[in-house]
Amino acid sequence: MERREVGALVRSAVDGDAAAWKSIVEGLGPLVWSVVRSHRLSDADAHEVYQTVWFRFAQHLGRLREPDKAGSWLASTARHECLKVHRDARRLMLTDDPQLLDRVSEDGAPEQSLLEAEEAAAQSERVRRLWQEFEELGERCRQLLRVLIASPPPSYQEVSAALDIAVGSIGPLRQRCLRRLRARLEERGAM
Repeated sequence: MERREVGALVRSAVDGDAAAWKSIVEGLGPLVWSVVRSHRLSDADAHEVYQTVWFRFAQHLGRLREPDKAGSWLASTARHECLKVHRDARRLMLTDDPQLLDRVSEDGAPEQSLLEAEEAAAQSERVRRLWQEFEELGERCRQLLRVLIASPPPSYQEVSAALDIAVGSIGPLRQRCLRRLRARLEERGAM
């Protein structure tokens, strides 16, 4: 599910939309199960944790600060509930190996993968918006900024010759262009 879609469904569920709640459970249920199953709980404990996670989600539904990240919230809650079950079971389990339940999966936690994917998507969206606003700048600003971000960076004399700008004007023009770009981004809430 897309983050925006999840956020919209959560907001609708907060308003009492049963269909939105059902869509959330159907869409994010596999994520919760994957976290629960990764902790290798018994079937009874796994079902108990799954139900507890959704119960806690329902309790906190109206208090989620970032409804778009409901998947992360569910994954973290599932992980915490699984660890609680392991901690409680450890008190009763007889074993010679105290680190039996401390083994870490080589694949990483499912919720970490989700968090990384969400961050990558957010970063990609920020970059897309930046270039979109960049393209809306005047031709002179676009030319100057493109030349200045070249690798390796050209000298001001090379920039002056290439763009027919006085060397002393390059810095102030660059600042004006960057301020204009920043203002456009702030105006659209992209910063």
